[in-house]
Amino acid sequence: MVLWPAVTLLGFLLLTALVITMGIRSTARYEAEKQQADAPRARHTTADAVGATAIL
Repeated sequence: MVLWPAVTLLGFLLLTALVITMGIRSTARYEAEKQQADAPRARHTTADAVGATAIL
């Protein structure tokens, strides 16, 4: 008689934990992408951008 309420409560808690975990991962990924986009980018010289090499 007490089995089904206990199973229901356990399932609810597991699904709640799953949703919280997915939210944390999604937020962490968003923050990492945001920091990457805001980071200053290194400037490349024209030779680096074209891939030119010197012949000796």
